[in-house]
Amino acid sequence: MRSLRWLAFVPVASRVPTYARLVWALVLDSRIPASRKAILAGAAGYVLLGRDLIPDDIPVLGGIDDLAVVVLAVEVFFDGIPEAILDEKIAELEIDREAFRRDMDQVRRLTPAPVRRIIRRLPEAFDAAGRFVNQSGIGPRVRSWVTDARPSRPS
Repeated sequence: MRSLRWLAFVPVASRVPTYARLVWALVLDSRIPASRKAILAGAAGYVLLGRDLIPDDIPVLGGIDDLAVVVLAVEVFFDGIPEAILDEKIAELEIDREAFRRDMDQVRRLTPAPVRRIIRRLPEAFDAAGRFVNQSGIGPRVRSWVTDARPSRPS
């Protein structure tokens, strides 16, 4: 029965390019907190690094974890955007507002509530980590360690 619910994503999938433009416009907007953008960066890292919960070489299932991570990240990203800014970008890009709302509701219905609750806490955790780094003064030291820690080449 749960697999039949995934069929409801077919219409949403046809609007992915439109929603990708919306996400990109929001990422470029300076009014959107970095903690929200970090959610998307984390999802991109998960997909690009290739360390999966379900190996990609398993047919069908191998790509589902990547898809689930991206869908959850986008959902949490949208949830944290102030309504006025989201409405502004939707109008700017001439996106059907009702279709967008229906699609987001559909995604929320398919996402288990405990998973949504955990993921919704991530931006707060990113903000707290950022405050700690700023208040402790370790930011410049970590940055220099990362940029200066290059493997030495044999002579």
